[in-house]
Amino acid sequence: MDQLHATVSLNTQRTVGEISPLIFGGFAEHMGRCIYGGIYDPASPLSDGRGFRPDVMDALKDINFRIMRYPGGNFVSGHRWQDSVGPREQRPRRRALAWRSIETNQFGLHEFMEFAGELGTLPMWAVNLGTGTIQEAADLVEYMNLPTGTHYSDLRATNGHADPYGVKYWCLGNEMDGPWQIGHMDAVSYADKAVEAAKLMKWTDPEIKLIACGSSNTEIASYPDWDRTVLERLGDHIDYFSLHTYAANRDNDTDSFLASSVAFEGQADTIAAAVRLARAKNRSKKEIYLCWDEWNVWYKAGGDGGNWEEAPPLAEEVYNLEDALVVAQWLSTFLRKADVVKIACVAQIVNVIAPITTRPDAMFKQTTFYPMMLFSNHAFGHSLDVLVRAPIHDTALYGPVPQLDVSASFDPETGQGALFLVNRSQTRVMEVTIRWEDVAPEGFTRGWQMSGTDPKAHNSFEQPDNVTTHEISVPPLDGRSATLALPPLSFTTLLTRHTPA
Repeated sequence: MDQLHATVSLNTQRTVGEISPLIFGGFAEHMGRCIYGGIYDPASPLSDGRGFRPDVMDALKDINFRIMRYPGGNFVSGHRWQDSVGPREQRPRRRALAWRSIETNQFGLHEFMEFAGELGTLPMWAVNLGTGTIQEAADLVEYMNLPTGTHYSDLRATNGHADPYGVKYWCLGNEMDGPWQIGHMDAVSYADKAVEAAKLMKWTDPEIKLIACGSSNTEIASYPDWDRTVLERLGDHIDYFSLHTYAANRDNDTDSFLASSVAFEGQADTIAAAVRLARAKNRSKKEIYLCWDEWNVWYKAGGDGGNWEEAPPLAEEVYNLEDALVVAQWLSTFLRKADVVKIACVAQIVNVIAPITTRPDAMFKQTTFYPMMLFSNHAFGHSLDVLVRAPIHDTALYGPVPQLDVSASFDPETGQGALFLVNRSQTRVMEVTIRWEDVAPEGFTRGWQMSGTDPKAHNSFEQPDNVTTHEISVPPLDGRSATLALPPLSFTTLLTRHTPA
């Protein structure tokens, strides 16, 4: 079959915005086996003396997460933070209603902060605005961030950490628009409570940054009115506004699934417009950025039915090649929207809809691990405004969509550039010509690729390397251009080197 042909035009002076490193974030919730049996597993022969798995920690370090949202998710709307501090033997066992599970509280606040410190990631803490009060939210800020000399800061010292943790990023609840949420509210009720919580929390520590709840998904009837209402009422009290989305292929329509970035970009544009509208209505000059603090592919494995067990297996998605290609497009979307998206957290990091799956004696990396690792470690500096000319393919859900998805970054300080390309075609090779409109690089330095003939191919404990990236030979540069052939169903990363400015 004939090849497809496309061109990618780059100009290092034509940029979208600065890439925030915080778009390479994760999310750890007390759900299923994310915490117990994932991050923390004292019974495993592979764990260290603290109950952490060095193999899991090393894999998470490879992804290079810059920020980590915790402890939920739906879990947080019934969580009492005081349960998770103090001597382990005195911590209460409770029913976690969100996931019909038993929470032992053996992994709590201090354990998470130790985990985040070793991982080298910033913590992003979600406060309970479901059953929790605004005073409890402020008390938690005092516990985490204030020097000793008051009740809760002294309690932190008593519990083994005299110095303040200095947590900067705080979520004002989770998915409060959802009827499934403990303490669900309408937009006005949520905004009014969030305003009062924000005031109290920032009076406690004026340096913190606050993230308000946006819509939990785009299918809920209140979207996007919820977002507009909350933004207008919260005004200058917040710094970021959250988005949540999970991509799915329930109808086994791979063509449409591989065009999912159309939906991602549309949601980003809608909420960015709501932010601008609220600023105009409030006559405000304050910048509010987007925080996509739950994103992933999720549709095969259920998340309910915990049967009141400790760490029941929930939402343990098996990711395949097409899922990895969609995850790559998620990350490219964050680059293409770098001017407005400044934080993003993949949900979640171990076992539960995660890039890493464990059992007590082993772990393997899911297909989605590899695009996360490549983007996080190589996309920095400026996001480039890429001009792509590619063949169009009709999809049932999104209409005509280009067969090539592209994003690019360039750091003028180091001279390093990166290109990320997905060939959406299931059957045809795509010959891509890459052209620089301004100064061409000295050349390509390295390249990696993931591809296959079966979009459903996946990894397992038995075949952990069935679908991975492999290093490829980089194309030669001919003046300002280079040409390479992208296999069907492929994700390719290329690095370039310019002479630093």
